[in-house]
Amino acid sequence: MAIEVRIPTILRTLTDGSKAVEGKGATLDELFADLDTRHPGLRDRLVEGGRLRKFVNVYLNDEDVRFLGGLGTELSDGDNVTILPAVAGG
Repeated sequence: MAIEVRIPTILRTLTDGSKAVEGKGATLDELFADLDTRHPGLRDRLVEGGRLRKFVNVYLNDEDVRFLGGLGTELSDGDNVTILPAVAGG
């Protein structure tokens, strides 16, 4: 099962500069674990205490995973996952 994951600029140091990487997993949590085997430290930047970090937004095919099931969100072959850091300021 191939799932494309789009990586934000701030995390590309962990993916050797790649804008997108491929991974596999039946759930978002399994996908992040799979990616972490090839890109150590990536999962720690996204997940804390078994939940997505507060200032990390993850989208599955343009849908916010927080409304789909969080880390338990089920994935299918060909899905696209986009990771976006939250932006704050004023």
